[in-house]
Amino acid sequence: MSRLSGFGFMKRGPGEDQFPDDLNDNGLDEIKGLSNLYVPEQQQVSAVADIIDTLQELSFIDSDQYQQLRQQQATKPTGQVEQVAIDSGFVTAEQLLRAKAKMYGLEFRQIAPEKFDKNLFDRVGLELNFVRGNGLCPVYMEDAHLIVATSDPANIFSIEDVKRRSSDEVRVVVCTPDDIERLCQTIQEEEAIDYDVDDIINDMDDVEVIDETEQKDFEDLERMAGQSPVIKFVNYLISNAINSGASDIHIEPRDKSTRIRYRIDGVLFEAKQSPSKMHPALVSRIKIMSNLDISERRLPQDGKVSVIVKGRAIDLRISILPTNRGEKVVIRVLDSKSILRGMEELGMENYHLDEFKNQIAMPNGIFLVTGPTGSGKSTTLYSALSQMDGEHLNISTVEDPVEYELDFCNQVQVIDRIGMDFASALRSLLRQDPDIIMIGEIRDQETAKIAVQAALTGHLVFSTLHTNDAASSVTRLVDIGIDAYLIAASLNGILAQRLVRKICPNCKEHYSVPDNLRMVLEASGVNPDELLHGAGCDNCRGSGYAGRIGIYEMLIVNDAFRDMINRDPSVGSMRRIFREQGCVNLFQDGISKIKSGLTTIDEVLRVTEVTTNE
Repeated sequence: MSRLSGFGFMKRGPGEDQFPDDLNDNGLDEIKGLSNLYVPEQQQVSAVADIIDTLQELSFIDSDQYQQLRQQQATKPTGQVEQVAIDSGFVTAEQLLRAKAKMYGLEFRQIAPEKFDKNLFDRVGLELNFVRGNGLCPVYMEDAHLIVATSDPANIFSIEDVKRRSSDEVRVVVCTPDDIERLCQTIQEEEAIDYDVDDIINDMDDVEVIDETEQKDFEDLERMAGQSPVIKFVNYLISNAINSGASDIHIEPRDKSTRIRYRIDGVLFEAKQSPSKMHPALVSRIKIMSNLDISERRLPQDGKVSVIVKGRAIDLRISILPTNRGEKVVIRVLDSKSILRGMEELGMENYHLDEFKNQIAMPNGIFLVTGPTGSGKSTTLYSALSQMDGEHLNISTVEDPVEYELDFCNQVQVIDRIGMDFASALRSLLRQDPDIIMIGEIRDQETAKIAVQAALTGHLVFSTLHTNDAASSVTRLVDIGIDAYLIAASLNGILAQRLVRKICPNCKEHYSVPDNLRMVLEASGVNPDELLHGAGCDNCRGSGYAGRIGIYEMLIVNDAFRDMINRDPSVGSMRRIFREQGCVNLFQDGISKIKSGLTTIDEVLRVTEVTTNE
């Protein structure tokens, strides 16, 4: 409003006089005098920061990238410009979300599924499809506010919908789509378990116990295994193990109970105990699931079964072993989702990752991955194979057993009892015009010789070997019976690896290192006063660890190694030249993980003690 508005003059439309008709000349002169006092109000123009400005303000992009995005903005909608920023490598998806959170005046958070309160989700009255479709989920209470996480802060209508549904004050935070998906999986898991385990065990009171004199009545045993409480309990054990990230389920008979343990991150944890009277029915139910003979209780049996958990197929390998207290069952959980990882997710440092990528790009030769059982060798090899062009290359594997079924290659199962061993399978496979061959394990001379011949005739061969470190693998091949000159000509490289447990992120804290380890750390260039460990919490079952990561050492067979292999392929010579070449060994790679706060000195010493003491 101008300063003339106080005098009551009305503004007229275009073409009309701007002053009243009845003004005389004196009045007009008076107004002209007043006009000298009139200064139009300056409209305050404030530039509204858009996503590009916000990215620069947060230092996610530099000035050159800023100008490039502005040029793109002239021809593309905002959403496409955001995608251009990600595709060009200017920002990550998370950085883009952080910028959006700032634009909308919201806080960006990482949402841990462990803090999720399913009761709040139910109280608001949402459905899983709504959460997935809108990227929006109530998670927990904080300072008398309902925290609602969203991966799409621009979705105002859905946010307002949740606010209307809730009787609490709502505070919206921004998170990643991965966090929302993990919340959805938590909702699915809690909805899937609609029964109480203790109630199931209590329901077993009326189950008939089979005495030694009645064990020929196998029809009764099968009937017990088919009863609903037994089926539910076995289903619970399997689903709970998968949800907990267990690799194995151990069902062990004891005098007065059955002990059930899960192997998580390589360590066994007791999960449950059930009455001993329940044990025969549990074992029989597992036998029925895997098509084993429930009448045979004196001999070991092996089987397999596929199950569906949370919409994905999981393979279970069953091993049953008679003991003095009854049959012990071990169920190996084979989840292809957990084994198929990108190479960047293996935990390799850049110096190892670059060499590994170079090795899998070789046109021919042998690349070995070594380590004990359970050290992640299969995961590493499958990750390498998944990076190859399955559309234009013939990728084939020979395995015993084929644990994970892969779409991008042809897999051959070894069956020793009918003469289909590694050597026989390899000979047939070489007639199938392969480009890439993966051998589950080199166990004998014949398999090793065929692998060497395949490498020398233009094939790229991957395999595993059980040795303590990379350098001793050469000596192992010589011991198997391969001539040193053939090893030198065909071998490209060797990767040795171990798995160490990662520090739990929920209870990570600084701690005082014991005196007996301080000298080891200081000698390795680590400040003992800056180390972290897990104090132990409910999320990690009090262990202080959650998840695992690999530590590696890489031996690249260059001219110096080839000369030494031809002259003296002993373990001592191989290790000496390994050190002389400046290669990073398992312990040194573990130290780098300690410095990064990923694991502890106790874990590194646990898995590398043998190699470091040699």
